[in-house]
Amino acid sequence: MVRTHRFMSPVNLILIFFFSLLGTASFLQVIKPVSSTKSPIFRCSEVERNALLSFKEGLTDPSGRLSSWVGEDCCNWIGVDCDNNTGHVVELDLRNSFPVSEFDFVEETYTSVEEFGYRSDEVRNAYYNSCLWGKISSSLLDLKHLSYLDLSLNHFTGNSIPEFLGSIESLSYLNLSFSFFSGVVPPQLGNLSKLQYLDLNSNSFSSNMRMVIPFPTWVLEVKSPQWFGGFPSLMYLNLGFVNLEKIPNWVDVVNMLPPLVELHLPRCRLVSLPYSISPINFTLLSVLDLSSNSFNSFIPPWLSNVSGLSTINLRSSSLRGAIPDGMGHLANLHSLDLSFNDVTGRIPSSFSNLCNLQTLYLRFTNISGETTEFVNGLSQCSNSSLQTLDLSRSSVWGSLPDSIGNLSSLQALDVSVNQMNGTIPQSIGKLSMLVSLTLGSNSWEGVLTEAHFQNLTRLKSLLLTPKFYAKRTLVLDVKQDWVPPFKLRYIALTNVQIGPNFPAWLKTQNELKFLLLQNVGISDPIPHGLWKYCPNVTYWSLSDNNLHGQVPYFQFHPSAYYFDLGSNSLKGPLPLFSSNLSVILLEHNMFSGPIPENIGKLLPKVTSLELSSNSITGKIPQSIGMLKELLTLSLRNNSLSGKLPPHWKDLQNLRVLDLANNSISGNVPSSMRYLSSLNRLLLRQNHLEGELPSFFRNYRNLRSLDLGGNKFFGELPIWIGESFSSLLRLSLRSNMFHGDIPPQLCLLSSLQIIDLAHNDFSGAIPQCLGNWSRDDYRYTSHFDSIQLVSKGREYLYEYSIINLVHSIDLSSNNLSGEIPGNITNLLRLVNVNLSMNHLTGRVPEKIGDLYMLESLDLSMNELSGHIPESLSSLNFLSYLNLSFNNLSGKIPSGNQLQTLNDSSIYKGNSLLCGLPLSTKCPEDETKPRVTADGGNQKNGRGVESFSFWISMVAGYIVAFWGVCGTLIIKTSWRQAYFRSFDNLKDKIAVFVIVKIVCLLRKVKSERN
Repeated sequence: MVRTHRFMSPVNLILIFFFSLLGTASFLQVIKPVSSTKSPIFRCSEVERNALLSFKEGLTDPSGRLSSWVGEDCCNWIGVDCDNNTGHVVELDLRNSFPVSEFDFVEETYTSVEEFGYRSDEVRNAYYNSCLWGKISSSLLDLKHLSYLDLSLNHFTGNSIPEFLGSIESLSYLNLSFSFFSGVVPPQLGNLSKLQYLDLNSNSFSSNMRMVIPFPTWVLEVKSPQWFGGFPSLMYLNLGFVNLEKIPNWVDVVNMLPPLVELHLPRCRLVSLPYSISPINFTLLSVLDLSSNSFNSFIPPWLSNVSGLSTINLRSSSLRGAIPDGMGHLANLHSLDLSFNDVTGRIPSSFSNLCNLQTLYLRFTNISGETTEFVNGLSQCSNSSLQTLDLSRSSVWGSLPDSIGNLSSLQALDVSVNQMNGTIPQSIGKLSMLVSLTLGSNSWEGVLTEAHFQNLTRLKSLLLTPKFYAKRTLVLDVKQDWVPPFKLRYIALTNVQIGPNFPAWLKTQNELKFLLLQNVGISDPIPHGLWKYCPNVTYWSLSDNNLHGQVPYFQFHPSAYYFDLGSNSLKGPLPLFSSNLSVILLEHNMFSGPIPENIGKLLPKVTSLELSSNSITGKIPQSIGMLKELLTLSLRNNSLSGKLPPHWKDLQNLRVLDLANNSISGNVPSSMRYLSSLNRLLLRQNHLEGELPSFFRNYRNLRSLDLGGNKFFGELPIWIGESFSSLLRLSLRSNMFHGDIPPQLCLLSSLQIIDLAHNDFSGAIPQCLGNWSRDDYRYTSHFDSIQLVSKGREYLYEYSIINLVHSIDLSSNNLSGEIPGNITNLLRLVNVNLSMNHLTGRVPEKIGDLYMLESLDLSMNELSGHIPESLSSLNFLSYLNLSFNNLSGKIPSGNQLQTLNDSSIYKGNSLLCGLPLSTKCPEDETKPRVTADGGNQKNGRGVESFSFWISMVAGYIVAFWGVCGTLIIKTSWRQAYFRSFDNLKDKIAVFVIVKIVCLLRKVKSERN
């Protein structure tokens, strides 16, 4: 094919500048030579033909792309174009034609990524087989008229970019993007004075493709900026993923390129972004991409002075502060992305001027303020161009205004995970161009009707998930025979009331790939033939409803991988239908009967099998050992019996094994030694027996080990502390272990929960236990759970709160010695139970340092000494038991202890005194002390006793001086008083004598 060489003509330059001023990046069509007729005047020269053949010899071509390079006329070879007038080779376009865009999934659902993941090996091999491999031959120097060279998306296995490319002086277009080059970018490229387009992007793939084709382990880097000065005509520069950290003055370098129209520097390790530039020479700049750098600075206001900017991408660049108001005056701005930055403040009111704005991404920022003002402002544009508005995971609030319906070009709206509330306006139904509507995790309320969707004929993705799980404040109220105007591919309705009937309108959604209806109030059987209505669904989730009855047979799509019916009221046999499924979640139902014996053949691709909390009976099938892809197996809370299956060797990828709360018996089979990837082993409440298998030490990634409620015996091996460096939770409760607790357990610096209660451990508690729980791990899984005794009762702590629980339970053993004082170093402890042992010594004085402690049980030991005063500083303490020890002295009072006024807490400590016991302390007998009601006490009496004595003394003084004082002062009264007293005395004397005489006479007469 012959092409006309047009690169540096004045007409072309004028066209390029014209397009840049319009804010468009379509000038590449001008740079690339335009095809002409297929009838060359001249054939290519022998020198150029031989140069191309030499170039071919240096390459490996598994796809046969260069198989057409035979014959005399190289102008007819694939990828080679010649000048129509001279016949010279002017273009060599060997860009890999692998359909990368096929895997971008722009309009696909999230499930496409999953589907893509399953095809990763196939896609990777297809890509590698489509690449050209090898080295670039210097024979290209013989192509003296070559102006266009594109070798992108091939594989040059870490070789350096050849220096001789800088000697092909006629080059105006050079594209080596994502061709696996490494090393220093040769400064010789600066000799290409005619270069208008330079693309050295080290990773041109989409995010989905990077899931399959890994990042190169090598990188390109630029060490010196001088060679940039050799590009007086450069209009397009892309150095994405090229290391530019040795060019701190990169802005000054760019400022030397006045014709620049597009600048792409994503992920270049840039750390400086000047706040001001003077003067700005790159005034023709239309596209600026500085994403994924580490500027740690404010958004520079000089961006507002580059008036031709149409695209600004500052995503994930460690920017902070407010958006400059001047950005609202960039009349040509089409796209602005400030996502994943610490951008604060409100969206500037000047943004209402951006009537040409097509995409606005403020995802994962701290943008705040009410959305009404911003949406109202944009809606005032006579013909709004806004197509994508993403404010998700920011801090905006308020409701969606009715004016949202005026954004007639809107295709994607995402305001999820904010503080928005109120009702969703009916005007949203006017957005006839809308493809994706995401309103999740806000406080929506009210009713959605058919009017909200009346014109949404292009809608493909609908996500409505109000925040509150239990309270469904948003209702979807449509007629039973409603036929939606859309054909959805992705639907996620969570916490929206759409029941009690199963939504009949789903029958019309035959393009669905992703179906999530969680906690939507459905109380109905699953319709028979649902899979016929939605034959393309690959992700099924109908969890947390009240679905009942049996599960009808599902004929899944061949790519179906996810099936979740958890937390319903379904019954009947287990619905294990498809061999394609990877994730099966059927927990918390009423499924019964056995697990199919041939489950290993039924589900060869399953990675997660969750059947917990049902009524499953029988044995665990031996064929479960055939599930080689299995990562998670949870069968807890069923009625399984028999022994563990003998074959586990092929389950070497297993991460979670949860068989708790069944009736499984026997020993742990030796083939479980191959489960070296386990991070959670939960076997509690079964009938397993034997010594702790030594091969458990192979489980070096173990985070949770729960063997409680079995019949394991023997001494606790020291390798537990040496092998399980990441262990967070250890429960051996209610077994038959004996011997000392090995001090090697103190090596478990991440340990948050240890429960060795109800065994026969003896000896002292290791003095180094203060080393536990020093590392703050926050990773949890849906399968994290543990049963603990706290506050005198047994509780099940599950994954939602398990990270908040730090506990030590060594109760009901034969431990002796003192409580280690450094237990008070474990500041996050909420539960300590050392009861029913033979511990001696004192309660640690600094027990009050455990400020989060809620439950403390030291009962039934031989502890002595006083109760530390610091105990009264534990503000969260709600359970305390110190009974049956040898504690003495006065019980501390005040603060939280005042609420724990049960005397049984201190029962069996005969030397304790003070409230709430009836025994008084000796000091209380001799001096007042403050009582519970704030008064004083003395000799067992309160305020009333004190007042009585005050009154009595006052009365005595008044009575004495009222009578005696008067007699002393007034003589006549005193003489009358004593005279009357003498008379009274005589009368009394006569009365007594008469009575005595009468009594004697009576006695004498009785004797006679």
